[in-house]
Amino acid sequence: MATSLGSNTYNRQNWEDADFPILCQTCLGENPYIRMTKEKYGKECKICARPFTVFRWCPGTRMRFKKTEVCQTCSKMKNVCQTCLLDLEYGLPIQVRDTGLSVKDEVPRSDVNKEYYTQNMEREIANSDGTRPVGQLGKAPSSSDMLLKLARTTPYYKRNRPHICSFWVKGECKRGEECPYRHEKPTDPDDPLADQNIKDRYYGINDPVADKLLKRASTMPRLDPPEDKSITTLYIGGLGDTVTDGDLKSHFYQFGEIRTITIVQRQQCAFIQFATRQSAETAAEKSFNKLIINGRRLTVKWGRSQAARGKEGIKDGVSEMGTRLDPVPGLPGALPPPPALDEEPPANYFNLDPSSSPAVMNIALPPPPGINPPPPGFGPPMFHHMGPMAPPMPPPMSMRPPGQIHYPSQDPQRMGAHAAHGARHGD
Repeated sequence: MATSLGSNTYNRQNWEDADFPILCQTCLGENPYIRMTKEKYGKECKICARPFTVFRWCPGTRMRFKKTEVCQTCSKMKNVCQTCLLDLEYGLPIQVRDTGLSVKDEVPRSDVNKEYYTQNMEREIANSDGTRPVGQLGKAPSSSDMLLKLARTTPYYKRNRPHICSFWVKGECKRGEECPYRHEKPTDPDDPLADQNIKDRYYGINDPVADKLLKRASTMPRLDPPEDKSITTLYIGGLGDTVTDGDLKSHFYQFGEIRTITIVQRQQCAFIQFATRQSAETAAEKSFNKLIINGRRLTVKWGRSQAARGKEGIKDGVSEMGTRLDPVPGLPGALPPPPALDEEPPANYFNLDPSSSPAVMNIALPPPPGINPPPPGFGPPMFHHMGPMAPPMPPPMSMRPPGQIHYPSQDPQRMGAHAAHGARHGD
């Protein structure tokens, strides 16, 4: 520690004596009936090197014991947890938070300047209500879109797991399931995340976790404003049947004066035109990937100018105005049209002579009820043959009496049926 407890030359008024630590929900754990041990002036702060009260507890079952690492003064100066040194509001490293809020709060490194800076911050903390951060962080804007996208909304209790058992890695652990450490394969030592320093995290420099999050933020989709300054229209897609003109107006009026709102119900989209370009940019920035109306997540894009629509209208070598464009050299030519298909000949399933004409059938309908049928020989003929030698054709399936079934093998023109028919009648 900085000095012994029995020394009278050190001003013990700066030593911290707290009753409860400043912790995030992840470090505190999910057990509401947690037990803590309190050691007054147990260790020195890893940032300001002053003695402070150390708290130690177990955040949950099969978790490792955790303790406070920095004093409450250093925690309040940066608004971070005393154990993990992550921001209490967003759950992000200090470097990411300061980058998102455009804050540059440099804490002195030398002992004398550090002591002077800490005393001034303690005086400012004593004069405040304790609900807001102090220093440069207290003067920063309240929120940032990047921080809201990267912020962790639920506790990450997996961070409280025990460390990896070094004996198990060497194959010498004899505890088995009773070992309080993890029996897992260690991470790659060349991984940047394996080299983390508590002071670098507090000062916001050389933090590998922060570098990873900032790279993720740089690859997130964003909506860049078009170069044409005359565009003040936003495209809103995915309206559905529940979003109305009044719902859109009640959300977008806060960004500036609205000139027109046009809803295309067939395509379930809308076009909102603002009076100024600044209002349109503010609306696009505040609504992109965050606009939810009546439980529907809506798509926000910039409108297109007339020139851009003309370029998209150029298809198949013809512009929107109908003028033919020259082909681009080096591209393959158009494919030839497919050959015209000839009409398929009618299917001849029974090998009939195509020159022969089918018989014309005149089938008499049955007489109505109550009228006697004519005697044989006096009624109209059933079939009229085109030739004297043409065999009679069977009636169609729909006109045959019930019980009579015709199969292709029973056709009279197949398998010598004509010769047999003539022999039978003495022809």
